[in-house]
Amino acid sequence: MEIGCKTEGNTTVAYILGEIDHHNAVTARAALDEMIEQLAPIRFGIDLSGVTFCDSSGLGLVMGRMRKCQTVGSSMFIKNPSAAAERMLAIAGMDRILKIERGK
Repeated sequence: MEIGCKTEGNTTVAYILGEIDHHNAVTARAALDEMIEQLAPIRFGIDLSGVTFCDSSGLGLVMGRMRKCQTVGSSMFIKNPSAAAERMLAIAGMDRILKIERGK
């Protein structure tokens, strides 16, 4: 799994490449929390276009980062979810709670 981020203006987008499962969700959680805490962006997105597998750990990752964003005053969105990530978000109803941006 690879994690990185890009900031443009008041928006930071983190990207995750690879699998999100219980083995690597802890690493992803720590990396994303550090980005949110250090950068405290107005908008924080998680680009899931490169996610090849996502289980319930991915759902916990997204929900926890949503709460983390609220603590620093950031709004959160999901960007370009892959089919695996979108399926997980839809099953949990997160697609109705979180803004999902597609394109670019």
